[in-house]
Amino acid sequence: MKLFLLTLINVLLVGSAFSQDVTIRGQVHEKSNGEAIAFEKVKLLSKDSSIVSGAITDVNGIFSIPKVAQGSYILQIDLSTHYVYTKNIDVKVAKDIIDIDIILQKLPKMKEMDQVNVSAKQKEKKTQTQVSTLKMSKKDLERIPSMGAENDIVGGLSVTPGVVTTGDQGGQLYVRGGTPIQNKILLDGMTIYNPFHSIGFFSIFETELVKNADIYTGGFDAKYGGRISSVMDISYRDGNRKEFGGKVSASPFLAKVVLEGPLSRPKDSSSLSPGSYVFSAKHSLLDYTSKTLYPSVNDGNGLPFNFTDLYGKVTFNSKGGSKFAAFGFHNQDSVNYNVADLDWKASGGGMNFILLPTSSSMMIKGHVNGSTYETTFNEEVTEPRTSKIGGFDLGFDFTYFLKNESEMNYGLNFNGFNTSFTTYNEAKRKIEATNFTTEIGAYYNIRIVRNRWVIQPSIRVQIYASLGTPSVEPRFAAKYNATEKFRLKVSGGRFSQNFTSASSDKDIVNLFNGLLSAPTNVQSTFVNQFQNVKSISNGIQYAWHAIAGFEYDLGKNLMLNVEGYYKYFSQLSNINQNKIYEDIAQFSNIDDVYKKDFIIEDGVSYGLDFLLKYSKDRLFLWGVYSYGYSTRWDGFAEYFPVFDRRHNINLVGTYLFGKNKDIELSVRWNLGSGLPFTPTAGYYQGENFQGGVTTDPTLSNPTTVSTLLGDFNSKRLPTYHRLDITVKKQFNFKNNDVLELIGSVTNVYDRRNIFYVSRVTSKAIYQFPIMPSIGVSYKF
Repeated sequence: MKLFLLTLINVLLVGSAFSQDVTIRGQVHEKSNGEAIAFEKVKLLSKDSSIVSGAITDVNGIFSIPKVAQGSYILQIDLSTHYVYTKNIDVKVAKDIIDIDIILQKLPKMKEMDQVNVSAKQKEKKTQTQVSTLKMSKKDLERIPSMGAENDIVGGLSVTPGVVTTGDQGGQLYVRGGTPIQNKILLDGMTIYNPFHSIGFFSIFETELVKNADIYTGGFDAKYGGRISSVMDISYRDGNRKEFGGKVSASPFLAKVVLEGPLSRPKDSSSLSPGSYVFSAKHSLLDYTSKTLYPSVNDGNGLPFNFTDLYGKVTFNSKGGSKFAAFGFHNQDSVNYNVADLDWKASGGGMNFILLPTSSSMMIKGHVNGSTYETTFNEEVTEPRTSKIGGFDLGFDFTYFLKNESEMNYGLNFNGFNTSFTTYNEAKRKIEATNFTTEIGAYYNIRIVRNRWVIQPSIRVQIYASLGTPSVEPRFAAKYNATEKFRLKVSGGRFSQNFTSASSDKDIVNLFNGLLSAPTNVQSTFVNQFQNVKSISNGIQYAWHAIAGFEYDLGKNLMLNVEGYYKYFSQLSNINQNKIYEDIAQFSNIDDVYKKDFIIEDGVSYGLDFLLKYSKDRLFLWGVYSYGYSTRWDGFAEYFPVFDRRHNINLVGTYLFGKNKDIELSVRWNLGSGLPFTPTAGYYQGENFQGGVTTDPTLSNPTTVSTLLGDFNSKRLPTYHRLDITVKKQFNFKNNDVLELIGSVTNVYDRRNIFYVSRVTSKAIYQFPIMPSIGVSYKF
């Protein structure tokens, strides 16, 4: 509480200090639906039309131009797709804030430019550090070939530099040496514990609603806490504030509907409703269609996938740019093979707000939400593994827009969650954990733009209250604009998290990743790979990041981005595969590493990522090559984790055909070198000594068969590669309705990529074979 009050006082003092000059502030909307127009340039001109200052709208369409001197100006927004907006502004009184609500109207026939406002994009490159950062819009996501004639954000995430996927089924992402639980997934400020369905083509997110997806593969600033690998921050747009509308679509894979509209009728044709709603629902159809359409899959038994996603939100807007939103969601998923069943479900809801005080130049964001997630994994002849988590989150963020595109941020965050987890290791020993955890986080972040430099120091203090452990996490990022076309950049810092994933390395392919808070049932000391002895009190995970790279504009439409990274995971917690004794007084003389449920590890990941991007008029090209190397040390030996992929290539191409550019062809090819696994060396019948010490092993006939493992992760799966093609044809009607026909072929040349192998039966399940599909959508 003291920390909260001190920070609040600090915020108010700083807010007062930065309100001594006139600030021109506003929000930019689209006239047809009220949607915020993000990442576009707003210019402040003098009466002779020379540029005095400017700003770029954020993801909510909000801009702020501080420290404007007294005088007469022209505010201008000049986009290629809208009528030019101009407004005369007279600044007569100092110490004031001028709020402007801007509504832009589209041109009758939009100019089809791929990057709508090139000047804004170029400006952002020079004023943002953008280290290990990728921003994707709905349009970017729709360029990626669709799976089963349905676009999904999974496509965009899977072609991101440094990201390793497990393929068609399972939907897990490993980012630059991190595990799935080390990725923080946010939807409008809410943490999503499992964003991907068991059929890895699809996530819980609705592409039609995505406003922006920011992907940070490392070195992210102190605004984000609680994860040590990456952050994926996804924002949904609000509903249509002008009129009722929506989209319906269907394919052999799924059917979905999106509905939206104003909460009240606008006063006139030039105004927008102060409130809106949006609702989306989708349900998989593969369990109904696959036996007929894909008889070669799963021995003719069809595809036993089943999932449902529901989402709803209402939003209330004020003329000054402030807004309030409340939302709720429910997701469920199941896959039922003969050798393994996986089920999960999640529900939750929350609210968030943006407040622009009339007497201050700061912007305040806040959120409060709660959710639950639970999953169960059943495999032949083994006990089920289960995981549950539920909790709440409360946070506030304060932003000040400074001169020359500089910016200052503060924030506070409070959360608590309970976890319950049960699994079994190879020795059939039960491992379980149940607890409740609370956390408090506070951060300070400032971005300074001076001459050729962009410098962004930040610091986060994360207090794991229930464990009595504070974590001070300094972070830093910088960019040097060497020339108009060449930019150098670096970032790094310390990161921590209170979540642990307890997957089992006895699986040749991992399907189950349980969630639990940092365990306390760990050994008291740990000898790391550098032979340094560390005292251990809990299983909180820590990492250090160091990233360096450059951006080079090879032309107006061609960009090269190269980054090298090094991540040192100084403390990791993992399920203890070496446990053979119970942690009881009888075995007090046994070393902790043989009786604790969890074990401490450390590890190193490093690599090099290349991204080449071309975008002009009808043609879009995207090429990614990633080299990665990851190792872990468990106190006994160094090993390669299951996601250690040396080489990963993603090539994407999109071309628009036709006079009206209404036919789109998209192609994607992915190649990934083999992932490691622990081979099965053999099987043996284990004696359970049911007769006690008098048991005669020569006469007993044990029925239990146990697996004898080979060298840990010493083998590699075959190389993964796949080609996907999508063709879309649009039909545009006079009332602006759009009918779209989509044809797609997944795994064009029918590559047999491994999905899962049962150690008990040695039966292999392959990822999807060639799968043609056709879909239709209607947007109204």
